[in-house]
Formats: sequence, C-alpha cells, structure tokens
Amino acid sequence: MSFFTENTQPAPSRDVISVTSLNRMARSLLENHFPNVIVEGEISNLSMPGSGHWYLTLKDEGSQIRCAMFRNRNMSARFRPRDGMQVIVRGRLSIYEGRGDYQLIADAIEEAGDGALRRRFEMLKQKLAAEGLFAEERKRAMPEHVRHIGVITSATGAVIRDIVSVLGRRFPAIRITLIPVVVQGTEAPAAIVRAIAIANRRREELGLDVLIVGRGGGSLEDLQAFNEESVARAIHDSALPIVSAVGHETDFTIADFVADARAPTPTAAAQMASPNRDDLRQDLSHLYQRLARVTERALERRMQQLDVLARRLTHPGERIANQLLQLGHLASRLRSAWQLTSGNSEWRLRELYQQLLTLRPDFAALATGQQALARRLVSAAAHRVDGLRADLKSLSAQLSQLNPRAVLERGYSMVETGAGDIVRDSAQLSADDEVRLTFARGWASAKVREKG
Repeated sequence: MSFFTENTQPAPSRDVISVTSLNRMARSLLENHFPNVIVEGEISNLSMPGSGHWYLTLKDEGSQIRCAMFRNRNMSARFRPRDGMQVIVRGRLSIYEGRGDYQLIADAIEEAGDGALRRRFEMLKQKLAAEGLFAEERKRAMPEHVRHIGVITSATGAVIRDIVSVLGRRFPAIRITLIPVVVQGTEAPAAIVRAIAIANRRREELGLDVLIVGRGGGSLEDLQAFNEESVARAIHDSALPIVSAVGHETDFTIADFVADARAPTPTAAAQMASPNRDDLRQDLSHLYQRLARVTERALERRMQQLDVLARRLTHPGERIANQLLQLGHLASRLRSAWQLTSGNSEWRLRELYQQLLTLRPDFAALATGQQALARRLVSAAAHRVDGLRADLKSLSAQLSQLNPRAVLERGYSMVETGAGDIVRDSAQLSADDEVRLTFARGWASAKVREKG
C-alpha cells in the first residue's frame, strides 16, 4: 500500500527564464559553435513563396533538418532545386526563436553529384588558362584542303555514324579513320590520350590532316573524361589540329577550351572539317565560266591581231620589185646631186684660188704673230690658274671653318630627333623621346629623361 504525503519543506531558490530567453540562448550557442557546416542530403517539402526565400527540409535515411535560404543568397544558385534532388548545402546552424525550430540557414547550395565535379572543373579551367593553354594565338587554323580526317570516339556510338553520314553527303572523297576509344568511365582519359598520341605518331604514314575528338551528350559526370588534365595536355601537345565535339551545344568541357576549334555537336564538327561538295561544284562552275570568258576574249584579241598582220602581209616578189624601183629612184637622185655639187665646188675652188693670188698673204709674219699670241695665251692661262688656286684655298679655309665636323673635333656633339631634325632648342624635345648623338667619330642613341 502506498501513501501520498505532501512535502512541507521549502523548495530551494532557482533562476527562472522565459521561453524566448531559452531559445535565444540556444540560438547563440548553436551559431557560435557551428558557424559554418556543409551538409549533404535530399530535398523535401520545398517551398518558394512570393518573398523569394526558399524553405526546405534536408533529409537522409535516418534524420532530417529544416533549412532556410534567403533571397539574397539563393539568387547565386546555378540551378533550381526540386523535391527529391540530392544537394550539398553550406551554411550555419540556428534556431527560429518564434517556434523554437532547429534549422540550417543556407549560404550556398549545389547539386551533390555535379557539385564536386563542377568545383574540380573550375579549378582545372583556371589553372590551364593561367598556363596559356586556352590562348587564341596558339590555336592552329583548320587545313584549307582536308583529305583525311581522324575520329577519336566510341566505335558503337552515334557520333561516328553522324560524322560518316555528314561527310558522305558533303564530300564523299574524304577518308575517315576511326580510332576507337571508350568515352566514359575511369579508363576513358588514358584511352583518349593514347589515341591522340597514335594519331600524331602515324599522321604522315596515314596522311591525316585533322582530328575530331568527341562523344554524345550527357551529364557532367558522363563528360568527365574530357575534363581531365591529361586529356587537355594531350590535345594541347598535338601536332595535328583538333576539333572538339563533346556533348550538345550547351555542354562545355576543358577539351573545348584547349582544342583548336570547338564544334557544338559532332555533326557540326564534320561540317567544320570538310568542304561542301555542292559549294565546290558551284565554285568550279564559276571558275569554268571565268576561264571560258578569259579564253574567248584572248581568242578575239588574237584574231584581230591576225587580221591586221594579214592586211600588212604582201608577196615577197612584189616587195622586192617595189624596193628595186625605189632603189632606182634613189640612184638617179644621187647622180644628179653629185653632178650639181661637183660643178659648184669646181667654180668655188677657182674663185678662191683667184682671191688667194690677189691677197698674197705674208706667211712668215702670220707665223710670228701666232707664236706671240700663243705665249700670251700660256701666260694668261697660268695667271688665271694661279688666281683660281688662291680662291680655292681661301674657300677651302672658309669651308673648313663652317664644317660641323670641325666643331665636333673640338668636343661638341650634334643632337638629332628620331625624325632626323637637328635639335637647336630643348622645346623640340619631350620626356622619353629617343635622340641620336653624332660625335666627331661615331654616334650613339639616348632617351630624354628631363629637360630645362
């Protein structure tokens, strides 16, 4: 039998706090001890009210926690969450004081599977970009005339079928060599690297002009082989130009950034690497028409020249007869001119002879006068030469005084601008101008640091 008895002893004194104070203390304790946590779980009970905030429950097999991600934080999310999605949330633990709910205040959210791969993708992208592997100036142009294309992809996938179909339609004469590889899984990166090495090693033997490296679309995890550093460096080191054709138009991989050209799809890669048969036919037709026009005009010009030459062409016998007739006329004119000239010369000679007999010149006096004139001429010439020599010596002395080289011999130098103008005033120069200094022997270049 039990009895109930009332304790009549006074209760010890104790501090009494309010619920609000308790929740506030618990919140402070959580926030101070768990300021930054990263939690992975599945989304459930997702709510997106008009305020723009996100409210959800993050759970796993054994537990769950409420989460809140405010608008200023969720605006930077790269995807739109939905129930059932596996995510990684980074944030801080807290308590909503009004209801006493234990919750996680999220600062960032990402998909669990792709999130790690995305971080790895961005880190590798930044690393390779810093090394210059993405630089446009190192990318090679596609060959102008492609005759043989190497394709590195799966032998059973749709990529090779699409490429063969496109090339068969656009330009069947192009050869295609498939280097089969696995394009997904842990063995894929090494297989792709080996295939690129084989293609480069045998490029001259096979006559390869360009490589297409690709696969069909998929998730970030499916495309991971083309985001590996080993594959990126193999593409960078390739001597053959490489077209990357990985995934769909919206998919981007590290291989796309390193490759010499990026095609949004394998079909586009085949179009990019090959000429269009119809375009070539049209170009050939235009060239044929141009050749026909040029040939026709050349023939017309030659026919006109032939007509002109035909009109100028005469029989050799006729030409000889005409030349003989002209020769006879010339001989007759020559005889007449000779007879006339001979008669006139004879009369002129007789007249001069009579004048000579009449004048009877004193040849001895003429000879003496000639000798005197010769002596005077020699003396005058010598005097003139002496005068010119004196003038030349005076002018040489003046020229030597005016010669800038003589000034340079005294230790001075001549300053010229880059345009070749002589500097006479410091106002002609500015700081960092290049000038040329000319000395008595040699020259030097200098840069203006300051002027006054």
